[in-house]
Amino acid sequence: MRSHAIAAMLKGADRRSIGRSGDVKKLVLRQPRRFAELFKCLWDEDPVVRMRAADAAEKITVSRPELLKSCKQELLGLLDEAEQIELRWHLALMVPRLTLSGPERYCAAAALRRYLEDRSSIVKTFALQGLADLAKQDACLREPVRRTLEESLRTGTAAMKARARKLLKELQN
Repeated sequence: MRSHAIAAMLKGADRRSIGRSGDVKKLVLRQPRRFAELFKCLWDEDPVVRMRAADAAEKITVSRPELLKSCKQELLGLLDEAEQIELRWHLALMVPRLTLSGPERYCAAAALRRYLEDRSSIVKTFALQGLADLAKQDACLREPVRRTLEESLRTGTAAMKARARKLLKELQN
C-alpha cells in the first residue's frame, strides 16, 4: 500500500474540492523523495487524482522548484499533451520553474500560447502568467509576450485583463 499512499490520499468524487492535497503537500515537503510518487499521479487514470496531484505539486514547487529537475522532460511533454483544464492551469505555473534551455523555453512558450485558446478562463490567465515568467528568463520572449499581454488587455476575460495589467508592470521593471 505504501507505494500507492499518495494516490490513495488524492482520491475523491468531487472535482470542485482539492481534498487532501494539502496533506500531500505537507508530506512531500517533509519527505521530498516522495515527490516522484506524487509526480506519477499526474498521469493517473482518475481525473480527480490528476487534478489534486497537480495542485499539490504546483504548491510544493513554489518553495522547492528543484524537485522538478529530475522530471523536466516528462513535465514538458505533459504541458504539450494535457487536455484536462485543472492539469493545464497548474502546469502553466510549474513549467517556468524549470531550468530550461532556449529551445525548451520556446517549446514551453508555444504550448502556453496554445493554452490561450482554451475554453477555461483560468487556464488562459495562468498561461499568461507562465508566458510572463518565461519572458523574465529570456529577453527574446519579452517583446512577443508583451504584445500577447496587451492583446489580452483588449480582448481577454476580466481575470485575464487584471493579470495582464499586473504582468505588464512587472515586465517593465
